[in-house]
Amino acid sequence: MHSTHRQSIGPDETDIILDSIADGVFTVNKDFLITSFNQAAEEITGVPQGEALGRACWEVFRADICETDCALKHTIKTGNQIINRPITILRTDGKRIPISISSALLRDRTGAIIGGVETFRDLSVVEELRKQVEGQYTFADILSRSHRMMDIFAILPEVAESDSTVLVEGESGTGKELLARAIHDLSLRRKKPMVVVNCGALPDTLLESELFGYKSGAFTDAKRDKPGRFARAEGGTIFLDEIGDISPALQVRLLRVLQERVYEPLGSTEPVKADVRVVAATYRDLDEEVKVGRFRQDLYFRINVIRILLPPLRERKEDVPLLVQHFIDRMNRLRGKKITGLSSDTLTAFMQYDWPGNIRELENAIEHAFVLCHGGQVEFHHLPRTLQEIVGGQKPFPHGKTLAEIEARAIYETLARHNWKRLAAARELGINKTTLWRKIKRLRLEVPHQGT
Repeated sequence: MHSTHRQSIGPDETDIILDSIADGVFTVNKDFLITSFNQAAEEITGVPQGEALGRACWEVFRADICETDCALKHTIKTGNQIINRPITILRTDGKRIPISISSALLRDRTGAIIGGVETFRDLSVVEELRKQVEGQYTFADILSRSHRMMDIFAILPEVAESDSTVLVEGESGTGKELLARAIHDLSLRRKKPMVVVNCGALPDTLLESELFGYKSGAFTDAKRDKPGRFARAEGGTIFLDEIGDISPALQVRLLRVLQERVYEPLGSTEPVKADVRVVAATYRDLDEEVKVGRFRQDLYFRINVIRILLPPLRERKEDVPLLVQHFIDRMNRLRGKKITGLSSDTLTAFMQYDWPGNIRELENAIEHAFVLCHGGQVEFHHLPRTLQEIVGGQKPFPHGKTLAEIEARAIYETLARHNWKRLAAARELGINKTTLWRKIKRLRLEVPHQGT
């Protein structure tokens, strides 16, 4: 018989192998001093191998997790690997670059732990591609691929430069303030402040003093002069959110500001000039408010110089996947998680749902899912209960029932409505026929085998 024995790899050969790998690789001893550093690691970090060897890894990488949540420290302490964790490092040229890291224990021939090994991949190209793709649908931080929003994007630069009063109409949560900020940031007033006032959040007496300020002695607690929001916005933009909620008396005072560009602080008889651009917003139908006498027609004409109507999310459903990925990417960065996206069932639910709270509700749903989902994809059961109730059969969840029972009921009722035709039922449920068949099997539903 011929005996076989394993041929060991020498240090020089190990270096050749490591340098042939496209990913950066380095090893540390138990004191976290770098013991090897391959060529890709040099190129990604900008640190020559000679300068890296013998130094503490955090001195070389200067990553955003080095001081608080070092991957190698975690692995060496617990024995648990970290796989493809996204972080940012600071190169020697001062440039921050995104990388993904994986860490593992480093053992000698006897199995004793002698340190750790970390591999990392430069994500700069991937990040740049993501920005380019997202940039095709981004205007001044507003994300959309909807043709209606694209029409708004097209006129926004001219609207911003005009300095005319703008009225932004749209349901709550559609992004009216974001649009107002875009108008301000694109305007000649961008170096001056933009001041936001929620007219629906304050009672009339407080709103008046907030808008116009007051003089000392104007009322009992007025110990000194206080400038109002118009004064703070001087030279810039004031955003009057929910302007449809202000009282007729305050509408008169606001009309004077727009007509004469002056206002009087409470307790003063001297008018103050106002060099301020006004952007107003409302969720109300001001045409109807004027007809029933709740909003002054002359003020309506003054604020309705340029009118922009933001469509609700249910009328721009093509934006849902784009917004979902945007919020997932942002929350992954904020919370250090690695949520990859929505499962097919969850995305179907998102596309079926009408989002009465619009983009704000969508963002809240993603945030809710991040609390319950610890990795991988967001599943249907990670969503807020109200959304599950509406999408999962248009009926509220009965108390004391499991999600599986509710899913079984929804599938059974859908099949029954379609005379047990699985293809038609699958279309209504937003899944394919094979998925429906698997769910019937998993849930052990006893259904007639009629139709296709």
